[in-house]
Amino acid sequence: MKATMKATWILPDGREIVAEVPEGRNLMEAALAAGVPGVIGECGGTLSCATCHVHVEGPWAEAAGKPGDFEDAMLDATEAERTQASRLSCQIEMSAALDGIVLRVPRV
Repeated sequence: MKATMKATWILPDGREIVAEVPEGRNLMEAALAAGVPGVIGECGGTLSCATCHVHVEGPWAEAAGKPGDFEDAMLDATEAERTQASRLSCQIEMSAALDGIVLRVPRV
């Protein structure tokens, strides 16, 4: 059985959704399973829609890593304004280093 870690999504209205996420699962899939509004994942995680845009909270940015070239280009197509903290959650895979990660769902 895979280990599970905790992820928290902060919604634009300040509400929080906390979920246990299995190691290796991407955070877009985890958000959909947890019913996080604003994370849509239209493309199913194939990096072609930018509907799983989140902002990684400061302390977690380094552990989550920087976007790859294609993700970087897709972030230019997000509905909400892109920031330095922007990532597509389908490209962030849960690991022990991300246990406790906090993501903000941007207002669109």
